[in-house]
Amino acid sequence: MRTLLCLGILAAVAISPVPAAQQTWTGKISDSDCGAKHKAAAEHEAAMSDADCTAACIKAGAKYVFVNGGKVLSITNQDFADLPKHAGHEVKLTGEMTGESIQVTKIEMPKKS
Repeated sequence: MRTLLCLGILAAVAISPVPAAQQTWTGKISDSDCGAKHKAAAEHEAAMSDADCTAACIKAGAKYVFVNGGKVLSITNQDFADLPKHAGHEVKLTGEMTGESIQVTKIEMPKKS
């Protein structure tokens, strides 16, 4: 009986999903409408910065995304507190990637060299 219980526990542990590891990337916080390239003057009534363009697109219903090496990745936790603060900025983002999505755990401005 004890052996059967131990085998059951081992089997449960073996098939349990392994949690994704935290990683850090450098890229830009953008929005799902603009993605990797803001065309602010064409999209809005006046030319604006990437930060202002991202904020305007988010207000209009777009979602936050993270652009890394030209690749646009969705952000699963849209309510993460630092997203509005870093919209349109080049940042160091820490989180867990699953497929093409990132669960953000930390955002910081890169240190100037």
